[in-house]
Amino acid sequence: TNPTLVWGLIASLLIANAMLLVLNLPLIGLWVKLLTVPKPWLYAGILLFATLGTIGANPSSFELGMLLGFGLLGYVMRLFGYPIAPIVVGLILGPMAEQQLRRALAISQGDWTTLVQSPIAAVLLGIAALALIVPLILRARGKGEVLSQLAGEED
Repeated sequence: TNPTLVWGLIASLLIANAMLLVLNLPLIGLWVKLLTVPKPWLYAGILLFATLGTIGANPSSFELGMLLGFGLLGYVMRLFGYPIAPIVVGLILGPMAEQQLRRALAISQGDWTTLVQSPIAAVLLGIAALALIVPLILRARGKGEVLSQLAGEED
């Protein structure tokens, strides 16, 4: 309904891409050197900028504690080999799924059984539950088999 706004936005994005190209081509060497920065320095810089950004946005000790908590959670998840992609997808789709769940429950006046009354919905929820449970079972069985094999080799 407003083509001047849309085409103006497209033109501004095109100009922005051209400017980025002009600015970044001479700096390719700098970006390559940035890859050689040792990881501890890189992590320290990220922590510094995240802390400064948190303090700059809203200087409260609660938000700094949240930053620390989520940082430790990310570190523990990396230690145990959790993949990052599903977490990012969950962070993006989670609020939308929560909003739709609230809408469905508001329409059904809080009745949870409406979520599984349709056969298609019940099958999809069952598949989602299996997708969560089966990898845990397989991982537990796999670790048990590895432990029994190690115990058998020691005999």
